[in-house]
Amino acid sequence: MTKIIRPALVLFTVLTLVTGVAYPLVVTGAAQTLFPSQAAGSLVVKDGKAVGSALIGQNFSDPKHFWGRPSATGPMPYNAGASSGSNQGPLNPALADAVKGRVEALRAADPGNTAPVPVDLVTASASGLDPHISPAAARYQVARVARARGVAAEKVQTLVEQQTDTPLLAFMGEPQVNVLKLNLALEAIR
Repeated sequence: MTKIIRPALVLFTVLTLVTGVAYPLVVTGAAQTLFPSQAAGSLVVKDGKAVGSALIGQNFSDPKHFWGRPSATGPMPYNAGASSGSNQGPLNPALADAVKGRVEALRAADPGNTAPVPVDLVTASASGLDPHISPAAARYQVARVARARGVAAEKVQTLVEQQTDTPLLAFMGEPQVNVLKLNLALEAIR
């Protein structure tokens, strides 16, 4: 019996040290060396203070800011601890009602805007935490934000163009705008 137990305990101890201690330390060290920003959570810093992450959306509702995608997390929007989709299919009446209400809210916030509402402003992403909107969704909001801030719409539009990230290698993904970074850049213009 001891011939079986002793090698099993030695193997258990060695594998625990390799997979439970050494491997995580090596991977964490490599990540912090090669990708320090991402390993630290892709934090967005303003005036030396972390104001959020570039990977998790935030709830902006002031007309002076750009608004992101709706969040499917509940009861608090953009709660990373409750990341999930709404699980509402395209034929679900609750989804249709939610989208209709969001369209009405966008129209009420900017009554003069008759452009079609971009779909990403009225539907949540799969995680409910998406920090990005499409350039079309940002352009849709330019007039409202400019009017609320008392700034020329051309200045705000230029800012949107500057904050638009292009896809990797021009074919992997779609252009996108990080709402937190856009709103921080917006704070700098007068």
